[in-house]
Amino acid sequence: MIETLINAWKVPELRKKLIFTMLMFAVFRLGSHIPVPGIDRDILGGLFSNDLFNWMDIISGGSFKQVTVFAMGIIPYINASIIIQLLTMVVPYFEKLAKEGNEGRKKMTQYTRYGAVGLGLMQALVMSFYLQSAMANKNIASVLVCAITLTAGTAFLMWLGELITEHGIGNGISLIIFAGIASRLPSGVTTVVSYVTAGNVNVVTALFVLVIIVLMVTGVVAVQEGQRRIPVQYAKRVVGRKVYGGQSTHIPMKINQAGVIPIIFAMAILSFPNILASLLQDGSSVAAWISRVFGFQHPVYIISYSLLIFLFTYFYTAATFNTSDVADNMRKNGGFIPGLRPGRPTAEYLDKVLSRLTFSGATFLTIIALMPSIFQAVSGMNLYFGGTSLLIAVGVALDTMKQIESHLLMRHYQGFMK
Repeated sequence: MIETLINAWKVPELRKKLIFTMLMFAVFRLGSHIPVPGIDRDILGGLFSNDLFNWMDIISGGSFKQVTVFAMGIIPYINASIIIQLLTMVVPYFEKLAKEGNEGRKKMTQYTRYGAVGLGLMQALVMSFYLQSAMANKNIASVLVCAITLTAGTAFLMWLGELITEHGIGNGISLIIFAGIASRLPSGVTTVVSYVTAGNVNVVTALFVLVIIVLMVTGVVAVQEGQRRIPVQYAKRVVGRKVYGGQSTHIPMKINQAGVIPIIFAMAILSFPNILASLLQDGSSVAAWISRVFGFQHPVYIISYSLLIFLFTYFYTAATFNTSDVADNMRKNGGFIPGLRPGRPTAEYLDKVLSRLTFSGATFLTIIALMPSIFQAVSGMNLYFGGTSLLIAVGVALDTMKQIESHLLMRHYQGFMK
């Protein structure tokens, strides 16, 4: 990997892309320290004690609890893009746009931007009303200023991510999330060291957690890269004087077809009870009950979280990989799976294989998502940088390395992925 990065630095075009990406990271980190005006920093500490808020703070790179201009991060854009993708299944207009090629993608990207700003504004208003107790001037003008500032920060991050995608290396939106997670790793290591130094956790337990994290990284890489290859044979066709087809290929079906999206969706739904509890009056018995039941360690939260991850994994996989369309396209191009008839039998076979792979992927996602709760139950340490954060970070790192290697292969450099 280090050799690959050294080779990438030797290529002028790649060097410019890497430098541009690093400069955009610096802008992101700079904005993560610019506070929203009118907020009293001394009161903020007691407002964000919920486990969900700790996870959102990791994703935003520490901006959430400090209420900086990037406090909401890029999450509204991610939610908007997921909603637009799901609309392609139920709304004919969006389904038509998805099939129109580059022009259709441009329009869908524009709708995603509008949706991100709308979702960001709604989230910012809720957050601003919640922060009213920490404002110097507790009036509607301060709430609006806070909401507009937070929404503008999300819009700026969205623009920054698109700049990285266009002029840098890798997917800009994903890299911004990766930068936020990576920026919290030093504080996570410091937390573990403080646990050991204070005697709350012994050295053996800390080493055991470290080994588990290494195994988790290995497992994430294996599952992210793992796929079932369905062999496909194309029959020979004679068109004029030319012979087409006759080659053998395969359909790559990934184990984790849905990526991290089911976890994000499950977290978004389970965040509503915690937000409701936060908006209720302090000391309310209802708010205390909701916070307890939907805490990371409560069985109700764990069961609900697991079921939602399974549900969204199957739903999103079905939305992005249509077995009937794949089978139909194979039949039209003279392709078939050995031992199966083209058409419906092929679609049923693909659906059967996809269901088994999706179950494995959903189980893997559930285990990864519940890792922070397992760590806390076993060791007593709140390791919020594990689980989902680790899955996102490793996945983004793999995708970025693949893009770097694709550039290097064009220049005959040896890559990292063998």
